[in-house]
Amino acid sequence: MKEFVLDDRAVRDDLFPFSLIRHVADIRIGIVTIREKWEILLDQRVTLHSDHRLSNDSVIVSANIIPSNDFVSSLVQSGMDVACIDFDVCKVIQYPWHIFHYNDWALRQDFMMLTSKRISASIPDTVHFTNPEGIFIEEGAELSHCFLNASRGPIYIGKNTEIMEGSMIRGPFALCEGSIVKMGARIYGATTIGPFCVVGGEIKNSVIFGYSNKAHDGYLGDAVVGSWCNLGAGTSNSNLKNNAEDVKVWNPVSERWGNAGMKCGLLMGDYSRSAINSTFNTGTVVGICSNVFGEGLTPAFIPSFSWGHQPVEKYEFEKAIRDISNWKKLKNQVVKHEEIIQLKNIFKQS
Repeated sequence: MKEFVLDDRAVRDDLFPFSLIRHVADIRIGIVTIREKWEILLDQRVTLHSDHRLSNDSVIVSANIIPSNDFVSSLVQSGMDVACIDFDVCKVIQYPWHIFHYNDWALRQDFMMLTSKRISASIPDTVHFTNPEGIFIEEGAELSHCFLNASRGPIYIGKNTEIMEGSMIRGPFALCEGSIVKMGARIYGATTIGPFCVVGGEIKNSVIFGYSNKAHDGYLGDAVVGSWCNLGAGTSNSNLKNNAEDVKVWNPVSERWGNAGMKCGLLMGDYSRSAINSTFNTGTVVGICSNVFGEGLTPAFIPSFSWGHQPVEKYEFEKAIRDISNWKKLKNQVVKHEEIIQLKNIFKQS
C-alpha cells in the first residue's frame, strides 16, 4: 500500500489565520476535516507532510484539495497519478473564505459519505420536519420541539448533540458530536457547527470549528470561526458592504488584499474571543489568541495576541495562556505543553 501524504507548504500562508496552529488538512469543511475525508474515502491512514524521508511509493497531494468519492475513485484508477485526475470533481480551498464558499458542496458530499447504507435514529415525535430522507440522526442526540427543514439540503445531527426547543434549522447543516443548539436559534444553510460547541441566535452559511461558542443572540453570516473561540452575547458581523461592492480581506503574511466576493463576514482565528455587543466589520480578520473589545466597528484586521481594538494593545503571553486555560476548563480540557510552545513561537513573531 502506497503512503499517502498531504502537503500544505505551498498553501499555508494564504489560509491565514486557520493554518497558524494546524495543518491545512485539519481544517473542517462540510462535516469532517480534510484529513478525515481522505482517510474515509481511501480506507487508510494518511500522513501529513513533515521533514521525514518519504518513500518512493509516497503519493503527495496538496492538503487544500477537498476530495469527493468520484475524485478518489479516479485517483485510484489512475494508479495514484495526480497529474491524470479530473479536478472538476473536487474543490480547492486557496483562501479562508473558500471554506464557507464551498461548505454547501462539502456538506452534501460528506452527508452521502457518512450515511451511505446506514440507518438514522428515529426523528422524535415532537420535531417538525420536512424531507426525512435528508435527515440523519446519530445515537445519543436529543431533539425536542424544533424544526428541521431538509428540503434545500441534508441535515446531519451528530452523536450526543442537543437541539433545544424552538430552534429552526434549514439544511444543508451539520451539528457535530457533543454540540448544543440553544432555544430559539435560527440557522440557515450551509452551516457547520464543529464538535463540542454551543450556538444560538442567527447563523447563516458559516463554519465553526470545535470547542467554540456563539451561544447568544447576534448574527454570524458568511463566516469562519476557529477552535476555542467565544463570541459574547449580542456579537454580530456584517457580511455585505453598504455599497454592495466586493469585500476585500487583508492577509498579513502576504501583505495584500484578497477579493472574497460580494459577501464575507468574520474570519476569526483560534483562541480568540469577543466582548458582549461586539460589532465586526465586513470581512474582518482576527488572528489567534485575541481578546476583542471596544466601541464601534472593528478594524478590518486585528493581529494575533491583541488586547482590545481601540487602540490595539499586546496581550501579555502569561495572561493569554491563563485565560485559555480557564476556557478549556469549562469544557473539561487542559492546555497541553505542546500548545504553549507553539503559541509562544507565534507570540514572538506577532
